[in-house]
Formats: sequence, structure tokens, C-alpha cells
Amino acid sequence: MVSMQTKQKTICFDLEGPLSPQDNAYEVMKLMGEEGAAIFEVISRYDDIISLEGREGYEPGDTLALIVPFFLVHDITEDDIRAVSASAKIVEGAEYLFKKLQAENWDIYIISTSYEQHAYNIGRRLGVPEDHIRCTKLDLAKRKQTLQESVFPILENAQEEILTLYSDLDSDNTDRIVKCLEELFFHQLPELGFDIFTTRVIGGERKAEAIREIAEEKGIALRDVIAIGDSITDYKMLNEVTAHDGVAVVFNGNEYAVPYANVGLASVDIRFLYLVCEAFERGGKGAAMDVVTNWEDNRSAFEKHPMDISDSAITADIKDFVATQKIPFPYFHNLERADERKKEEIITIHKRFRMQVREDAGKLG
Repeated sequence: MVSMQTKQKTICFDLEGPLSPQDNAYEVMKLMGEEGAAIFEVISRYDDIISLEGREGYEPGDTLALIVPFFLVHDITEDDIRAVSASAKIVEGAEYLFKKLQAENWDIYIISTSYEQHAYNIGRRLGVPEDHIRCTKLDLAKRKQTLQESVFPILENAQEEILTLYSDLDSDNTDRIVKCLEELFFHQLPELGFDIFTTRVIGGERKAEAIREIAEEKGIALRDVIAIGDSITDYKMLNEVTAHDGVAVVFNGNEYAVPYANVGLASVDIRFLYLVCEAFERGGKGAAMDVVTNWEDNRSAFEKHPMDISDSAITADIKDFVATQKIPFPYFHNLERADERKKEEIITIHKRFRMQVREDAGKLG
């Protein structure tokens, strides 16, 4: 039988956002020049649209499958992905958090849409072994062998058309984007023998599937798991954990993720998540929610007099950190008690921190 202590020490992180601010695929597309960034943003918008439609067989984050043919025609390699990843920053406080959790024998997993070349790099820097990372496998050399010459002019024409759609990104008129990319990805390329979805991206339902598989392998229930995410690719994973009475934390999330979590943390530094983890290990979800609610209800007092925060709500070293470091004070929210109006306020707060931490990548779904 699995002990309660073991049950309460499993935690699963999304990577891009909670652990590293870089959107690796976005940065890799920039190797194509400024046009690459624009193409990625249009395809990412298309991803948001058809994900929210609930398109059968399509999951949030499949952007990373849709951009693969552009990698191939521009001779972008796996080494390029690794090189871009090498410059990725780690979110402030993540190294502190992981060292604390590892010292206390937490079982840490990363569940990420990221390509393996990026996910394994960030995991290695944080001390997470590859067998504890679920991510998107990508073999560009193998894919290139299957690429017919007839694909090149199709993609060159599509690239020009996609660039003309960039001006529609911020408008409600997205029909042109859908029509153009629908034709490319679901008709033209398949007819030439190029199956976009040979690249199986770990996003949406596949993240929920991954966290269920981890729980099953460990012989635990999802109520004994903490999950952390921030975007549209995470909402199904967060919802899965919430629905099974676990702790689902949205960290600097957007409107796609916040409604599906039960804990909100908006901060430039993720070390504050340790307070939730420590309470969860001590007393399960109830204790974790108590700490979150205490911070939400007393945030103003805590910010004015951090040294007066009670020991039940903070650890000694995090108390010293907030008392001595000049950073924006974090926000915790108990999302279980938040009505729709309150959630809109929370999303606004999260987006502010999101843009501060993730910069250009913060605007992506």
C-alpha cells in the first residue's frame, strides 16, 4: 500500500511559463527572421481558434506540429533548437523551489508541449531526469527524408499569404486565418503525402492523459497530486486535477487557464509555490487551500509588515526573502470561491505578471 506521505509528494509542472519564460518554438521560428515570428503568431492564433472549437483529433499546442514543415524548408535542425534552448532563462525562484522539493523527496515531473531538445535541457538544469519528463518528440532529419520537392512551392506561397494575415490577429475577423491555414494543413500538405500530425504534441488532452498515466504508474489518485500550468495547453490537465479534488495551480495564467485551476499564484518569482507544497504535504488539499485563502485575505497586511506574517502562512527563509527583496508582492487566490467577476479581476492581475515574466511570449495563448 502506498503511504499517505508518498501520495502527497507528487508534483507536475508545465515548463514554458512556470519554469522558463522562453517560448522555445517561437524563438526557433525567429531564426527565419522577423517573418518567422509573424508566421508563428498567426499559426498560434489559429491553434487557439480551433482548439476552443473542440476540433476532433486536434489539441491545444498542436502549433508545434503545424510549424514543422516551415522548419524543414528553412533547414532548421534539432541542433538549432538546442542552441536556442541554451539561451533560455529559468524563472526566478524555480531553482530554489526545486532544491527544496528535491531535498524533501518530492517526485517532480515536467509535462510540456516543448520539443524534447528544449524540455530535456531545462529539466537537466533543474535536476529532473528525462524519464520524469513528458514532452514532444521531434526527429527533423527523419521528417525531412519524407518531404517531397512539390511541398516547397506550396509552403512558400502559404508563407506569403500567412504574412498578409498578420494584421488580422487583433481583430474579430479571423475567418481568413482559418480558411487559409485549414487549406494548407488539412488539404494541400496531406494530398502531397505530408502528415502534419506525425508530430504528436503533448498538449491539451494529452497533458491530462500524461498526468493520469503518472498517477496510475505511482499507484496514487489525482487528489494526491499538485499540477502547475499557465496557458491553453494546460487547461485540460488543470481541470482533470481540479475535478479529482487535487491542487491545480495556475501561475501567471491567461484567460484559457485561470478558470480551470483552484489556486492562483501571480508572481515574478515561483518560490512562493513552496508554501502551497509545504501545506499540501502537511495536511493535504485542505491545508493548502487554507494557506492560499489566508494570503488572499491578508495580502495588504502581509505586504506592509512581512515580518509579522504568522509562521503558519510562511517559512522563515521566504519571510526573509519578502522582507529584503524589492520585488512585486505576490498574489494568491482561492479560485474555488471566485465568481465570474472575480475571475476576470484575477485574470487581469495574472496577465500583468505574465507579460512581466514572459515578455513577448506572454501574448501567446
